[in-house]
Amino acid sequence: MSRHPTLKWAQRADVLFITIDLPDAKDVKLKLEPEGKFYFSATAGADNVPYEIDIELHDKVNVNESKASVGSRAIVYLIKKEESKWWNRLLKQEGKTPAFVKVDWDKWVDEDEMDEKAGADMDFGDMDFSQLNLGGGGGFDAEGVDDEDEDSDTEEEEEEEKKEGESIGKKEVAAPLGNQVEAGA
Repeated sequence: MSRHPTLKWAQRADVLFITIDLPDAKDVKLKLEPEGKFYFSATAGADNVPYEIDIELHDKVNVNESKASVGSRAIVYLIKKEESKWWNRLLKQEGKTPAFVKVDWDKWVDEDEMDEKAGADMDFGDMDFSQLNLGGGGGFDAEGVDDEDEDSDTEEEEEEEKKEGESIGKKEVAAPLGNQVEAGA
């Protein structure tokens, strides 16, 4: 009998983020159907223990625009929803959610907070987005992102701070007046 790895999920109006925590997964098989059927199987560990997930997602998905990335610690699936709308749950079945399905709080954004949080500070673990080919014609240009809350310094600011630090180190420091000892007294 197969075991169930932990499946974490989060969403936006147009996509689902599904992360399957399974370090050193081998023989990974992923199947996604337009009706929302999601199947995963793999083996892991020294004993090649079989793992499997077979679920039916809440609504239809766009298989052609959905992408997967198999990493050394997790399998991440970016699933494009057929309709751009928020789902009230991950699974079609109502009732208690299976124990292996959990919310991915690192990626979660509430529907009413969507405008406030653009997603620039989300942790995607070891997912390699360069293999996803999500369109847009070229690589991602982080310099073009307009982030008002950015705390990191630009290269110019870092150089300026470095120069200031060097000039402080070169300044002469006067000895305290109260503790001077006269020689030859």
